[in-house]
Amino acid sequence: MKIALLQVNTVVGDLAGNADRIAAGVGEASRYRPDLIVTPELSLPGCPPGDLLLDAGFIRRNLAVLEDLAARLADAPPVLVGFVAPNPAGTGRPLFNAAALLQGGAVGETFHKARPSSSVLDEGRYFEPAAGSPPILRLGGRTVGVSIGEEVWCAGPAPEVIVNLRASPFAVGRQVLLEETLSGIARDHRVAIASANLVGGNDDLVFDGRSSAFSADGTLIARGAAFAEDIVTVDIARPVPQAVVPDDPAPESEVWRALVLGTRDYVHKCGFTSVLLGLSGGIDSSLVAAIAARALGPENVLGVLLPSPYTSLESIEDARELGENLGIRTYCLPIAPMMEAFEGTLAGVFTGLPRDTTEENLQARIRATVLMALANKFGSMLLSTGNKSEAAVGYATLYGDMAGGLGVIADVQKAMVYRVARWLNAQRPVIPGRVLTKPPSAELRPGQTDQEILPPYDILDAILHRHIDCFESADEIAAAGYPAETVREVLQMVRQAEFKRRQAAPGLRVTDRAFGIDWHMPIAAKPWWQ
Repeated sequence: MKIALLQVNTVVGDLAGNADRIAAGVGEASRYRPDLIVTPELSLPGCPPGDLLLDAGFIRRNLAVLEDLAARLADAPPVLVGFVAPNPAGTGRPLFNAAALLQGGAVGETFHKARPSSSVLDEGRYFEPAAGSPPILRLGGRTVGVSIGEEVWCAGPAPEVIVNLRASPFAVGRQVLLEETLSGIARDHRVAIASANLVGGNDDLVFDGRSSAFSADGTLIARGAAFAEDIVTVDIARPVPQAVVPDDPAPESEVWRALVLGTRDYVHKCGFTSVLLGLSGGIDSSLVAAIAARALGPENVLGVLLPSPYTSLESIEDARELGENLGIRTYCLPIAPMMEAFEGTLAGVFTGLPRDTTEENLQARIRATVLMALANKFGSMLLSTGNKSEAAVGYATLYGDMAGGLGVIADVQKAMVYRVARWLNAQRPVIPGRVLTKPPSAELRPGQTDQEILPPYDILDAILHRHIDCFESADEIAAAGYPAETVREVLQMVRQAEFKRRQAAPGLRVTDRAFGIDWHMPIAAKPWWQ
């Protein structure tokens, strides 16, 4: 049995456009004469559709477009398409996460997901779990188990193959675990598995593709491209392991490719063609600029140097060198005159008060004002350059360096920022070497370094990882060997920064616990450990 997995990049809400993408993919896949073509989960409405699912008109339109698509594919092989089906029972949630078999110009059998995901897709808010036995599709004398999402299981009549429509968001390191899991299921049940995964960026989620197929002994026999559209064709009866597309599992490579795809799709799907960002000469803005240049083309990226009297000559040189290496345009707009204007206006009401973070934050907010003015004038999206470590502890200025339409590295800890930058330079040196070695600094006053306020980043990142990703308490982290006072200070900063994170730009998700979509903490709350 020959199956084609259609790894397609869809746009949430673009029902007609998604139907066109599916039809084009089916046309290409049909050249290989498959017995069945499988699209990803929710491929017609786009994933995740969120509260679009609460709009009855959207649901009706999704059904009408599905009927139209079936008519367009009348001469194609049978196609399984992910869509949204109404729940006619009148009880429970009003919708099913579903797949429809398009065959002979009509919508045939439909299959409902039995185990809506409770993770970032928040399916329990919208979808009713299907009842009854696992669905079996009988196609040309063959039995095919149909599963949607994480319900890759089989019971009852044993099928020849399980096909899986999937929309699994990317998280670093997850692909290896996923392939091991699918291999084990195939081997344990002695059944072949073919899984079509979504690809592309939708808001803060990135879907990495890498659709896969396994023989009944658990051998990986096919893998689709990573972070790109692809058509994976596999003959389950005559598996050829050479069909497996090689992939680089290194975390730095995965994170880089996810951020490039996520940035490209977010910018384009939001209707922009160009971006700009502030270039400080530091590691964060350097990496974001490199990602943007790769994602959108250097001709569509503007780097803006906004030096203050505290900006070092080395930082200006590094920012200029980076721009030249990437081939992006750069402007240099000193902010000293604007600083003087603000400070002069406020001088009277600040009489007798010492200089403090107020004046430092003014610099960041002046820069944000200039950057947003340029973004408005040029019709570009401003990219925020803050990393996850800074976001966690609030080491950023609200309405200042937090401004922007997308937080490119908002889910990347500081240590990983350096790792990805070094990995990138090993491919082609673009980030100046001095950026990788000088102490991190916001340069908002003379001689400032991040470590005046924060613990060393290796310690900070370890504490944050244990608390955010591993759900460890202050006592548990301290018991692992970290200074108890430092742990409590860091966790206190995390709590106090919640109000800032609520106002931050959407950030691309590359871990299993990103701020925003995975993080639901109260703002007005007292830490329980005090």
